[in-house]
Amino acid sequence: MSSALSSRKGSPTPYSRALSKETSIAQAHDRDSSNSISSQDVEKGVETPEKSRGQDHERQANGNDEYYTKIVEEFDGPNDPENPMNWPLRTKYLTTVLYSTLTFCITFSSSVFSTATMVTSQKFGVSTEVMTLGTSLVVIGFALGPIIWGPLSELYGRKIPLFTGFAIFAIFQIPVAVAQNVETIMLARFLTGLFGSSSLAIIGGTLADFWDPVQRGFALGLFAGATFIGPVAGPIVGGFITQSYLGWRWTAWITLIMASFFGLVAVLVCKESYVPVILQRRATKRKHATKNWAIHAPIDENPVTTHDIITKYLIRPWKMLILEPILVLITIYVSLIYGMIYLFFEAYPVAFQEDRGWNLGVGALPFLGITIGVVIGVAFITYTSQTRYKRKMDANGGKPVPEERLVPMVAGAILLPIGLFWFAWTSNKNISWVPQVIAGVPIGAGIIMIFLQGLSYIIDVYLMYANSALAANTFVRSLAGGGFPMFAAAMYHNLGVNWATSLLGFICVAFIPAPILFFIYGKRIRQMSKFAPDI
Repeated sequence: MSSALSSRKGSPTPYSRALSKETSIAQAHDRDSSNSISSQDVEKGVETPEKSRGQDHERQANGNDEYYTKIVEEFDGPNDPENPMNWPLRTKYLTTVLYSTLTFCITFSSSVFSTATMVTSQKFGVSTEVMTLGTSLVVIGFALGPIIWGPLSELYGRKIPLFTGFAIFAIFQIPVAVAQNVETIMLARFLTGLFGSSSLAIIGGTLADFWDPVQRGFALGLFAGATFIGPVAGPIVGGFITQSYLGWRWTAWITLIMASFFGLVAVLVCKESYVPVILQRRATKRKHATKNWAIHAPIDENPVTTHDIITKYLIRPWKMLILEPILVLITIYVSLIYGMIYLFFEAYPVAFQEDRGWNLGVGALPFLGITIGVVIGVAFITYTSQTRYKRKMDANGGKPVPEERLVPMVAGAILLPIGLFWFAWTSNKNISWVPQVIAGVPIGAGIIMIFLQGLSYIIDVYLMYANSALAANTFVRSLAGGGFPMFAAAMYHNLGVNWATSLLGFICVAFIPAPILFFIYGKRIRQMSKFAPDI
């Protein structure tokens, strides 16, 4: 509720108040039950309203030398129901599930076209390498999109840019479905990724708006699971659609139908969760209702500027990527993992359709092994977050313990090469397909544990600079995701499934020491960092 207005003539002594300022990520990690605002606010020093219960009067004069107090809109105590941290648990779960379905739709669309590569290359008279761009350009759009959607989410909140981008993403399925030339497909697929990246750029921070650090493990696990299950499910569905009477164009139509349904439900159910914008809207509403123009929101005192956007999303990410060894190594590792997922969309058809002679639909079913592995990995991460990580954080006074995020990552680093070598040396068509498909389970579990915990580690390490660190990570890994499919087919044709997959396994073995070294020496490295706070 707004503070009371005090106005008088002359030269009064204004009330004084020190408005406590805490950044959102610091709040999110430093308490279990207090309120929080989004991680997007961290670098701006946005004032935390629920901590600001004292007086905040600032003398202002009008033309008649009349003074009045400036009133900062704030939540009505720590239990204000409009504070996203106080939403009912069912609302939090429903919102998380709905946002995860949006993420699933986006990532599903990135790979569903991959099964149509051969068919469309024949139809339009181009090489399969050219049609592979239909997958790569979507992921490149993922790399560029956050530069747009990140700032917009700070200016207008989460909901407006998220659903605007998602709606345009859905619309651009239509040009793909009716395309009469390759150029139309490629342009539409790129724009699909560019606008679809609104979900990937915004939803992660949105979940931090209403989940505390311990419970957030489940939410981020569900979000990350959708991020990986979506592209894995794409070839399975796309394979059966492409070989059916529906044809390859229905890979776009089915995406449009799915996105329209889930998008409509989500836009009707999900509420704005970005605290600065919530308070800004409350202040505006109260201002017009009371005709008291002294009422304002904290964000009005510290608006996002062009300089903020350039620094946060264009300059600082690259500066950190050059100077921060933790960010550099984790980004390289996560980019390898992310690129590997999209590489498999070209590798699995070679292994199961070309070598074993399976058709498009059945040949995509082995991706179910990876899907099962992702689910197992998410379950393991959620369990460790609720048990081991919670104990360590409680013992640390409620503050984050970044290196504890690496425990599941170490397990994933070991599982992934095991799965890759397993897949490689059971690929002979004279060996039953069963063990080769099962090899996808440790591959999927390893991928999600490395990816999700790598990002969680970056967030815990850099706190108020996490947005910039994640911006650099997202750009690099998306380029890897877009680039790997371009050479995947050639690599698997020239080296064979066994040696091509073994090469990936050897590279992953070389990265096993990375999370182990950071687990042991991470705190010491953080103390030398210019961007990692001392926690």
